[in-house]
Amino acid sequence: MHSGHSHLFIPGPTNVPEAVRQAMNVPQQDMRAADFGDLTLPLFDGLKRVFKTTEGEVMIFPGSGTSAWEAAITNTLNPGDKVLMARYGQFSTLWVKMAEMLGLEPIVVDVPWGAGVPWKEIGRILGRDKDDEIKAVFVTHNETATGVVSDIEAVRRVMDECFHEALLFVDGVSSIGSLDFRMDQWGVDLAVTGSQKGLMMPAGLGILGVSQKALAASKANTMRRAYYDFADMRQFNKDGYFPYTPPTPLLHGLRAALGLIDAEGLDNVIARHARLAEGIRRGVAAWGLDIVAEHRSLQSNTVTAVRVPDTVDAREVLRIAYEDLNCSFGSGLARLAGKVFRIGHLGSFNEGMALTALSLAELALVKAGAKVPLGAGVAAASGWLAHGAQTPDKLVLAAE
Repeated sequence: MHSGHSHLFIPGPTNVPEAVRQAMNVPQQDMRAADFGDLTLPLFDGLKRVFKTTEGEVMIFPGSGTSAWEAAITNTLNPGDKVLMARYGQFSTLWVKMAEMLGLEPIVVDVPWGAGVPWKEIGRILGRDKDDEIKAVFVTHNETATGVVSDIEAVRRVMDECFHEALLFVDGVSSIGSLDFRMDQWGVDLAVTGSQKGLMMPAGLGILGVSQKALAASKANTMRRAYYDFADMRQFNKDGYFPYTPPTPLLHGLRAALGLIDAEGLDNVIARHARLAEGIRRGVAAWGLDIVAEHRSLQSNTVTAVRVPDTVDAREVLRIAYEDLNCSFGSGLARLAGKVFRIGHLGSFNEGMALTALSLAELALVKAGAKVPLGAGVAAASGWLAHGAQTPDKLVLAAE
């Protein structure tokens, strides 16, 4: 038995604010009542602000972000369609697997885990596709397994430069609501996220932003689907209802979470994530350890994947943190197992939590046999958080 608080520093599910937890403590209600739209209709508008879209529509599916992945594919593509996918981490790998399971024909570009989306290669491949045989491009915006964020705007630019008509699918599960994401400006056709990351809720909602181009595609495709059908969702959603029983407590939680984002201001939320992430990274650097992201421009502001020394098993660091220190960090996934542990720093996260994460990680590392200087990570992060920039513009300048 542990005394005190449990510490959750995984990249999802994230910590749920008390206001959101209390908002979900509601009795069940009639989801066909005349006033149900009073709860639900503002949620769609609030999510559109988070996705930064005025032209697209937002749909809420009961399920995790993976359910929204499946809905995006089954409503807009056809069996046998060629799709262009980059694979540079566990979640981009899983998206390739889903595409294959649903009968698509992925053209896969593999790059090292730690690199970002190879947008130049995507441009070259699309440029050679003179007959538009490739129907979609899939990009993981923030690869949660490696702590790498990719340039979606660059992908859209190369697509436009070769006048390609492919749909642009973006996995924003660990970015939307935490990182700068601009659905309309970047020409994203299907944007996927889940409730358990930047939206500061339990898992249970798969949320999908859909462009008008994607909606048009959904009316002509032939892939089978039932539960995830766009047409049914749109028919019911326009009045605030769902084609099946929705998880009403989660919808109440979503209303509270969107209220917190609005109160802080989305741009301020994004800046907070950037400021705290820089503190975490400076702490890791003070330990003398590397992170998985290959270049500063690729470093995620929602999760940092830390490489442990060769003499240390990251699984032992995780075990000690959990069993001895009442603390959870993210594990290294697939080929990174035993080599990496991950610090999640997204959603409801502040300076005290950042410093706590670093201090407990230091203890776990030392107990696991790593020769890291105790206190160095916290000191480096504190120096940044005390004297570093407080606004997005200054943050860039101070980090250079």
